[in-house]
Amino acid sequence: MKTQERSSAGVGRGAALTPPAGDRLPSPPRERKPALAALAVLLVLLGALGATVLVMRAGDRVEAVVLTKRVQQGQAIPDSAIEPVMVAEDSDIKYVRWDQRGLLKKYRSTTDLVDGTVLVGSMLTKEKGLEAGKAVVGLSLKSGQYPPRLKEGDTVSAYRVGRETSSGGSDDSDSGTGDGSGQRRGSSGNATIAEGAKVQSIKSGSGDSFASSGNLPVSVVVDKSDAAELTAAASNGEVSLVLDADGGS
Repeated sequence: MKTQERSSAGVGRGAALTPPAGDRLPSPPRERKPALAALAVLLVLLGALGATVLVMRAGDRVEAVVLTKRVQQGQAIPDSAIEPVMVAEDSDIKYVRWDQRGLLKKYRSTTDLVDGTVLVGSMLTKEKGLEAGKAVVGLSLKSGQYPPRLKEGDTVSAYRVGRETSSGGSDDSDSGTGDGSGQRRGSSGNATIAEGAKVQSIKSGSGDSFASSGNLPVSVVVDKSDAAELTAAASNGEVSLVLDADGGS
C-alpha cells in the first residue's frame, strides 16, 4: 500500500513540473531600428571619405628650392647653394619651384638667408646688390648732361659742369690747380667727380614728373668716397655723365 502511494505521489510531482505544451510564454519580438542602421552606415562612409581626403592632401606636394649654404643680402643665389625639397603645396605660399631655378640668376636676396631656408618669392628681388665700398647716387639730368643712348649697365664718368671758377683769379683757371673752394678744376672749369661709375637704373615715361619736366632720373653706383661730392653737385644740377669707351654702346 505504501509503495503504491509513493509511486502515485512521484507521478503527480512529475506531471506538475512539466507544463503543457500550449502554456509557454511567447518571446517578445525583436525591434528593428532602420534609422540607427542608416546612421552607422553613414558614419562608416564619412570616416572612409575623411581618410581618403587626408591621403590625397598628403600626396599633393611640390618640389621647391632649398638653400644648402648661407647667402648674404644683395647677393645672387648660385647653383651650388641650392637643392630640391618636397613641401606640401599651399596656395598662400609662393614657393620657388625647382623647375624655376634657372630664373634665380636674375634675382638677388632681399635679406640674409641661412642654410635650410626654403625659398619663396618675397625673399628675392631684381634690384642689383651693392659691393662693399659702393654707394648709389640719384641724378636728375637735363638734355645734354647724358649720352643719348645711355642705358642700364653702362660704365660712365661723372663730371662737374656749369660752375665758373671763383674770384680767385684767372691763374687758377689757367693752371687747373683750384678754384678757391678746394675743388680741382681743369682749364675748362670742369672737374672729374667719379670714374668707372655704373648706371644702375634709368626711369622714363610720360607720366613721370621728372620726364614731364624734361629731366632724366638716373641712378649710378660709385665709390663711397665719391658719393658726397657727386650728391652735392647733383643737387645743384652740375653733373654731366660721359660714356666710357669700354662701357657701353
